[in-house]
Amino acid sequence: MISTQLHELTLAEAGSLIRSKRLSPTELTEAYIDRIESKNNRVQAWAAITADAARKAALTAEKQIMNGHYHGPLHGIPYGAKDIICTEGVRTGAGSSVDPEYVPTTNAAVIERLDTAGAILLGKTTTTEYAYQGGEPPTRNPWNLSHSPGGSSSGSAAAVAAGMASFTLGTQTFGSLIRPAAYNGLTCMKPTFGRISRFGVFYASWSLDHIGTFTRTVEDTALTLEALAGHDSRDPATLPGAAPLFTQALDTDIRGMVIGLPDTFFVAEDPAITEALDAAIQVLAQLGVQFKKIKLPDCMDEAMAAHRMTMRAEGAAYHMDKYETHADDYGPSMREQLELGYELSAVDYLRAQRVRTVFRNDMMRLFYEVDAILTPSTPTLALAGYKTGSPMFNGPFTNAGLPAMTVPIGLESSSQLPIGMQLAGPLLGEDKLLAIGHRFQQATNWHQMTAALMEQNKSGSRYPL
Repeated sequence: MISTQLHELTLAEAGSLIRSKRLSPTELTEAYIDRIESKNNRVQAWAAITADAARKAALTAEKQIMNGHYHGPLHGIPYGAKDIICTEGVRTGAGSSVDPEYVPTTNAAVIERLDTAGAILLGKTTTTEYAYQGGEPPTRNPWNLSHSPGGSSSGSAAAVAAGMASFTLGTQTFGSLIRPAAYNGLTCMKPTFGRISRFGVFYASWSLDHIGTFTRTVEDTALTLEALAGHDSRDPATLPGAAPLFTQALDTDIRGMVIGLPDTFFVAEDPAITEALDAAIQVLAQLGVQFKKIKLPDCMDEAMAAHRMTMRAEGAAYHMDKYETHADDYGPSMREQLELGYELSAVDYLRAQRVRTVFRNDMMRLFYEVDAILTPSTPTLALAGYKTGSPMFNGPFTNAGLPAMTVPIGLESSSQLPIGMQLAGPLLGEDKLLAIGHRFQQATNWHQMTAALMEQNKSGSRYPL
């Protein structure tokens, strides 16, 4: 008998039960559909729900498993996909009024890989307009419904935090994986640039976009990364060859590893974040990790300015044809960003790339000294309302294409909003981050806490909806 509610199972737990035939994919899928039907009106995490197709896919998975055709740990696991990821026959509106009823005729590469793994698509999750700035969806943070879940992967993070999917797909161009994961008390990795194919995904910035997954645990992150990573000739940026077995990294001994603590830039604005980070550092020290102060590159501010310039220029180039004929259909924030992109010259763009190259090389050199870098995941707690929050703590690692991961490390006492710790690693260094994060979660229980779907009233007290 399963004692835990099905929607509270981790991916690894659910997968193990399915493999041993103690849990059926149809039972698990129905539990998530029921959860969506009862909770999504409060959280508003879904742009489209494909319940009938999910039930059909779950029945197929169940028959396959019963007949001895088990595809692996994601077989029969329900998930959601950000609404800029193309899904064959399923509307992909990208959070925009430009083409809200667009129905792709093919799947994105990540959907293909998850189909092969036997995972079950529950639907599409909300996003800011084309995963860009502005046009925030009405999605709410399940930990405190008066606050934002962050963005642009708003619905993907909120859906997992509210127990409406086992895992979800998201993207990051500045901070749209790490930040919403931290805001929602989740585990998430932005892998090395090129680890996961972006074929079939609307670009925000072709040289900055990354794909990742929102999960409950580091173990679940490793399982999803293993299924998604690998070369794809349709995305020239993908890394050559087969990806490593990321789950093997979970058994790595982290004693003696050196973690760098930056001297500047990553200074949290909220004292609760600093306190939680200090406590997390003490846990890691008890696990045998060593710490070293490191000096960040001198060009941090210039690099972030170059990041914004790159994003605007590449976004403007991607949307140029549509914008010429549908400018009025874009939201005001998106129009503003695109217009700024169109004002940039080729000289501006090339100078930004030169700064990025210098910065990337300087960042990679830091890992001659340390195995990983530790920072707060965000400068603040999740903001009130629908603002996506600052991505500045995530941008440096996105800009450099280096892997980064967030794990939950605490809750702020009055708001009950989660706090995250960001770990960044060297190029292709996902294994080190997974090892550190997994050992930390074995020693703590923050990742086991679940959102209560509470709302804060004007007096500051909290009550369930």
